[in-house]
Amino acid sequence: MKLLRVGTAGAERPALLDADGTLRDLSGLVDDSDGTLLADGAALARVRAAAEAGDLPALDPSGLRIGPPVGRIGKVVCIGLNYHDHAREAGAEAPAEPVVFLKAPDTVVGPHDTVLVPRGSVKTDWEVELAIVIGRTARYLDSAEEALAHIAGYAVAHDVSEREYQIERGGTWDKGKNCETFNPLGPWLVTADEVADPQNLPLRLWVNGELRQDGTTAEQIFPVGEVVRYVSHFMTLYPGDVVNTGTPAGVAMGQPEPKPYLRAGDVVELEIEGLGRQRQELKDA
Repeated sequence: MKLLRVGTAGAERPALLDADGTLRDLSGLVDDSDGTLLADGAALARVRAAAEAGDLPALDPSGLRIGPPVGRIGKVVCIGLNYHDHAREAGAEAPAEPVVFLKAPDTVVGPHDTVLVPRGSVKTDWEVELAIVIGRTARYLDSAEEALAHIAGYAVAHDVSEREYQIERGGTWDKGKNCETFNPLGPWLVTADEVADPQNLPLRLWVNGELRQDGTTAEQIFPVGEVVRYVSHFMTLYPGDVVNTGTPAGVAMGQPEPKPYLRAGDVVELEIEGLGRQRQELKDA
């Protein structure tokens, strides 16, 4: 299933994109597309049955904003330097263990919402990423195979980063990762049963129409299941939590001088095959 949320920011309602590409209203069936729904197998089964029976009312998508596909996110866990080619362009050794950092849930915005360039920023960068959405509480998992069973689905994430803040302003990544609007998510949450192999997904990103990133999740140093297993030994993952799994090569930081960092007026488009496409215009904060 392709689950999403539509409406004005803070007042989104749950919806579903059916097999024919028609937008369907879920608000009469469930309260929200959030961790409570994702952890409730019976509720998800009712949603699936209603969709297959054609019982869900259609929504007119004209002028309808698409919000983040998951509501009330508890935390956003991110994995740094998780692609072999990105580690090489950053001049870094492949890490021996996953590099883990957090983004605040309030960085999450819709897939087509405006991204704000922070005041004083000179190194705002792009990163297309595969996002995992957790469906079952994950704590001290024993294997990658077990971890995969705790994943509700997948989505496109844009891990926007400010490199000066991240690297040059005291060495704490949080400052370069948590500026407002720095995590567009969506358009959909595609349930795990519809993603045959999360390690075989092409990812692409364009800036002002120029292809900048063209990679595949096959390049991940730590695959999806291992990421969830590993993180579960350091923090409990709850239904509705999001895990961004890293970016392939092609970020601005890895380009020759002068590096093409993002500015107000730039347009970024990104996609992951089967998971949908995002588009954001950048504006000054």
